[in-house]
Amino acid sequence: MSTFFRTLKHKFYLALMKLLVNLAPGASYMAFAGVGSSQQLCRHIIRTGVSRVLVVTDKSLRELGLVDKAVATLLEAGLDVAFYDGVQPDPTYEQVAEGVKALKAHGSEVILAVGGGSSIDAAKIISASATKDENPRNWVGLGKVRHEVLPLYAIPTTSGTGSEATMGAVISDSVTHEKAVISGAGLLPAATALDAELLTGLPVPITAATGMDALTHGIEAYICVWDRGTRLEHSKAAVKLVFDHLRQACDNGADLAAREGMSMAAYYAGIAINQVNVGNVHAIAHQLGGKYGIPHGLANSLVLPHVLEFCREEAQPRLAELALLIGAGQAGDSEAQLAQNFIQAVRDLRQAVGIPERSDKIRREDYDYLCDLAMAECEGYPVPRLLDRENTLSILANITA
Repeated sequence: MSTFFRTLKHKFYLALMKLLVNLAPGASYMAFAGVGSSQQLCRHIIRTGVSRVLVVTDKSLRELGLVDKAVATLLEAGLDVAFYDGVQPDPTYEQVAEGVKALKAHGSEVILAVGGGSSIDAAKIISASATKDENPRNWVGLGKVRHEVLPLYAIPTTSGTGSEATMGAVISDSVTHEKAVISGAGLLPAATALDAELLTGLPVPITAATGMDALTHGIEAYICVWDRGTRLEHSKAAVKLVFDHLRQACDNGADLAAREGMSMAAYYAGIAINQVNVGNVHAIAHQLGGKYGIPHGLANSLVLPHVLEFCREEAQPRLAELALLIGAGQAGDSEAQLAQNFIQAVRDLRQAVGIPERSDKIRREDYDYLCDLAMAECEGYPVPRLLDRENTLSILANITA
């Protein structure tokens, strides 16, 4: 398909999606923040009158004792708490099915996700599967979960995905390794806890990669072509918080102020993308994660500056505003210079937190496959410029070791 017709098709799709989204009910957010907020959330769950809670998490967090710490108030109050800790990075339909089996065996009334984006995403799809006997594959796409789901709460233990503030969940096919998104208004957690105390032991590489994930969300929401809701305010706040706190969170993981700043950055960025979706960085990064198992935050970090260069002209005014926001220039500088300054600031931050520029997992023989999927995916996002084959192949070459 020619560039002209792809662009025309994209504009029509976005206009239709914007109309449909604007007709949907607005999202309602509730967050407890600060040290000890996980216990505040537990007390909130207790006040709803439930007695059986399924905690969805992963084995590593349970072995570290972090999960028991997060849900201590539920246990002390005598609630019947069951644990499903079979979630792994890039959760699959099979893991979701195991979680649903555990939920039904326990008779859980609500779900509490404790962990990173994978645990929260898996919990979302488990909550939808708990109330409707249907193959979750049928829900892939925008807003296809329309039925009432089991109440869901979240305690994130990383600061990046923002899944605690979105109505979408990413799931992987265990055979093809391709990723898909399932979404619906009911998948937005009823409440979340942003507890910095649970993040102090997060290793530096994960802190860095998830932090860059939050930055990617903030930037993509800010430069997109939809002007909806509070996406500008929340994405700006997220970008500023990441530049203010990510270096310190990596340098001193016990710094509660830095950890709290990053928790808020991820949450604000999640609110922003919940209103306008993501963009070209994710269109490529999803393929890298699906094909090679590259962690999502790392994949976003590899791609981000190259995508910003690709759409620099179209996104120049917004990029210039972000440069001024983080102090990467002065008001008298030209928009072009400010936009370039911001892209360089992104590169500098990535380097400062120890994230590589290239990956040796990417294979040149896969370029066409990755490119085809990325180009198809980006057509569903409100991007300022659609990916094309030549530039997508160039981006892949630039991130291949």
